[in-house]
Amino acid sequence: MDAIAAKPFELINADSRAAVVLICDHASRSVPVDLDNLGLTEEHIRRHIGWDIGAGEVTRALARELGAPAILAGFSRLIIDPNREPCHPDSIRGLSDGIVVPGNQSVDRGEAARRARLLYHPYHQAIERALRHAATETVPVLISVHSFTPVMDAVARPWHAALLHGDDARLVAPVQAAFTALYPDLTIGDNEPYTGYSHHSYSVLHHAERHGLPNITFEIRQDLIDSPAGTGLWTGILRDVLAGPLAEESLRHIWERA
Repeated sequence: MDAIAAKPFELINADSRAAVVLICDHASRSVPVDLDNLGLTEEHIRRHIGWDIGAGEVTRALARELGAPAILAGFSRLIIDPNREPCHPDSIRGLSDGIVVPGNQSVDRGEAARRARLLYHPYHQAIERALRHAATETVPVLISVHSFTPVMDAVARPWHAALLHGDDARLVAPVQAAFTALYPDLTIGDNEPYTGYSHHSYSVLHHAERHGLPNITFEIRQDLIDSPAGTGLWTGILRDVLAGPLAEESLRHIWERA
């Protein structure tokens, strides 16, 4: 039963000495052949339930702009969600945005463990290695990139993008200020439509927040980055709003909860 052949992660700029690590949990819609598309059509897999549309392209381009390492999950979130704890009910979803996932209807503990062993854990181990590598000279910053649907449950989402964070807002505050100064016409959410305090932000909470590493999660609306022009535009926007904040000396120490 160890036949899953999907690449667990993609690594960019592995030899970079930048004190920044980028991650993208939902970069891929790839499903291994032995899982037979989880019983879904290719059209279903291409929808937002299978991945974060545009997020991987922005992450790759931003890594090039920053000269920073990036780790992107190489498998669809429908197999096992890398941004959830393996024991969480949303880790392997039998129903996603109203769509039944046949291949997840009778996943037993053995199959869940197989998916975690071959895909989930290698991805998170790659993040840990990248952060250790970046930490040899200074405290590294973790940047996560996601995307969200323009409408969910018939409710329109007005934000062009949003910034997710936990208690450590060292990076979020100057990035918010940079958006206001450089792109005042954009509507930027603060911990919405998701919050950095929830299970939706497991990867950042696990790898950065609990260790006192500065961090930020960018959520970008999917209709803005579903084309090469859109991903190029938003790569430039993120580069611009990060330029000043990443140079802040306050980032270069371990944050301690008051």
